Amino acid sequence: MSLLKRIGRHPRVQAAAGFAFARYLGLVRLTNRFTMDPPDAHARVGPLMPVIAAMWHGQHFLVHLARRPQDPTACLVSRSGDGELNAIALEHLGVRPIRGSGDRGRGRVREKGGAQAMRAMLRALAGGESVVMTADVPKIARRAGEGIVTLARLSGRPIVPVAVVTSRRKVFDSWDRAALGLPFGRGAIVIGDPVYVARDAGPDAIEAARRAVEAGLDGVHARAYALIGAADPGGALRAEPSGGGA
Repeated sequence: MSLLKRIGRHPRVQAAAGFAFARYLGLVRLTNRFTMDPPDAHARVGPLMPVIAAMWHGQHFLVHLARRPQDPTACLVSRSGDGELNAIALEHLGVRPIRGSGDRGRGRVREKGGAQAMRAMLRALAGGESVVMTADVPKIARRAGEGIVTLARLSGRPIVPVAVVTSRRKVFDSWDRAALGLPFGRGAIVIGDPVYVARDAGPDAIEAARRAVEAGLDGVHARAYALIGAADPGGALRAEPSGGGA
């Protein structure tokens, strides 16, 4: 590991960076004029709490701005070095991080903390906390995996697609076209219709729910970017699953 990376991963450096990033996101929230769609979205979702708030990778920086301060919330965060910074920032924003991620079918669930994270998310939902998590898995952008559907099936809680975007933003040349909002512009917060998964859902029902989550997230992102007069920078990223398919 290079000296720069070692410095960047020092606990004190990450603590300072996480605090600064949280303050930056607060500045973005204060200096953008946000439109909520639908206008009564919080009133609609409130009775459903706790929920599983779904987001796409690359759109995760601002999604927590959709949260009301009174709503207890946890968020799944990877165990990577970057994930540590995100976890610190989330704590400053009043969101409890849960560390872990999926394994993309490579047999590394235990290594990456996926099983442990699933149990932690189930406990959070059972305790009244909403859970925020990405629906797609690393390196397979904009294709919902089964992890979020499994969480909904086991918990009995609905999946709610969420998009938060800003007119002024920095789009990174990354696999997920990550977008970081900038201050002094316009913003949109769009919350979609809930997706429910029955406890006894079989393979066909699980696949239908997975596709519904995908369609819901595509819909809220298309609507959010339309509200600010822009095109979704990640709209064309969906990768085909191995062996073809939707």
